[in-house]
Amino acid sequence: MTSRRRFLGLAAGAGVGLAVPIGAATYAAVTGSKTGTLLTSSLPLPKPFTGALPIPPRAQPVRSAASADYYRLTQREAAVEILPGTKTKVWGYDGIFPGPTFVGRSGRTMVVEVSNKLSVPTSMHLHGGVTPSDSDGYPTDLLIPVQCGAALRSGAYQGHSGSHGMHVPSGDWKVSEGYKSYEYPLHQRAATLWYHDHRMDFSAPQVWRGLAGMFLVHDDEEEALPLPKGDKDIPLMLCDRAFEADGSFRYPAVSPSCVGTPGVDQAYMDGVLGDVQLVNGAPWPVLEVANTKYRLRLLNASNARRYQLKLETDQCHALRFVQIGSDAGLLSAPQHLDAVPMAPAERFDVVVDFSACPVDTEVLLVNTLADGGMRNVMRFRVTRKEKDDSRIPARLAKDIPLERSASVPVRHFDFRRTNGPGETAMWTINGRPFNSSEVLASPRLGSVERWRFSSDFHHPVHLHLAHFQVLSRGGKQPAASDAGWKDTVDVRPYEVVEVLARFDGYKGRYMIHCHNLEHEDMAMMANFQVV
Repeated sequence: MTSRRRFLGLAAGAGVGLAVPIGAATYAAVTGSKTGTLLTSSLPLPKPFTGALPIPPRAQPVRSAASADYYRLTQREAAVEILPGTKTKVWGYDGIFPGPTFVGRSGRTMVVEVSNKLSVPTSMHLHGGVTPSDSDGYPTDLLIPVQCGAALRSGAYQGHSGSHGMHVPSGDWKVSEGYKSYEYPLHQRAATLWYHDHRMDFSAPQVWRGLAGMFLVHDDEEEALPLPKGDKDIPLMLCDRAFEADGSFRYPAVSPSCVGTPGVDQAYMDGVLGDVQLVNGAPWPVLEVANTKYRLRLLNASNARRYQLKLETDQCHALRFVQIGSDAGLLSAPQHLDAVPMAPAERFDVVVDFSACPVDTEVLLVNTLADGGMRNVMRFRVTRKEKDDSRIPARLAKDIPLERSASVPVRHFDFRRTNGPGETAMWTINGRPFNSSEVLASPRLGSVERWRFSSDFHHPVHLHLAHFQVLSRGGKQPAASDAGWKDTVDVRPYEVVEVLARFDGYKGRYMIHCHNLEHEDMAMMANFQVV
């Protein structure tokens, strides 16, 4: 209770309205004892470290012009082998999970024409992208499958205005039939981004079924650095899943078809945790490496699971991560981390140096926040010696610190579970469920604002469009892992996190929401309008 009183005092001082936590499950959640509820599989789990790490294919343009590259991407169902000897139906970009990795260049426009051959609407969001609002993947900006056009146009599948207390006026649904072109001008620094589904009410189950992939942006500043490149620059998408006895994905949806009543069984509203750890879509894989430096682009693509990653080996000296980048680009200088904490949607760009490891050394990547089989993530096996010309320079990127100023507008956002009509539990921002017609903030284009986030639970707070720098955490200095430009920050139970956010790029309507996807689907979203 001491920590709870301290938080209430902090939040009251920040001018944040609070609701009293409800129920035993919520009490367990806010004390930090869990970040969701475990969903167990119904089939025998595979033995870890028996399969190779897959690398998703790189998306190729169908044509290029003077200043833009054009791509086609198809959302479709496919049967793929995730667990050895078993087929799983995925909803995948180009029918694979993860989807193809897009590689773009800062300042060069990328246009992606997405076709929907699934049985449900979708809305694709480039997470971390500085993107025009009509290509941002707003949850009611739907791409409907052409084969179901008539039914979808009639509103049968357009989401559920009023679900979990949310409100969406009938005129706020925007529908494209069959295909939609998303335009990404990429006026931003080199960074590790990702793309995923963002459909109203159903983001969590549709991402769980496979609608996610990585998106890399390069620029001249990054390419001039002598960092590991080529096959030593590895994207690692981490996520957890559970499986039915027939190999299909197991998920506690009220409507397993993603058509009908949204949401999850009440026991899982804190968030869904799986019992199979996947990396690039493979369970507990192995990556064979040389005794050189590797750049690992870490992404937490889980619905709710948090990670604290460490490297363990008893065959050479203790290995550490050298962080070179965060969500939105390179750090100004590298920093050494013994562990990497990752909330859902966060990215960490790190270098690991295997040069002190003899051939045949095995290095485990583990999650110290989990136990049992989920403590293991993947294994690195040093299999050969190679010359290493890469190095980590003392300076990485131009430092652009934002300055706290008395003239900077200050806004407060409280992320909390509250009681709605009929004592229905909802995840809310400032005590209110999502309303697509409400705007909680109207920052000016090009401005900087100070935003305060408070919380009753672990809420990974994500801003569309805007990138930010963390000013403080719990009234103290930011953690080392908060360094750099970010678009997502983990706000821990009874904590206030302050950030300076810069609203560059485009005018229009964008979102702030919790990236625990079960929370997002259950009303923990809000609008801001860049004016």
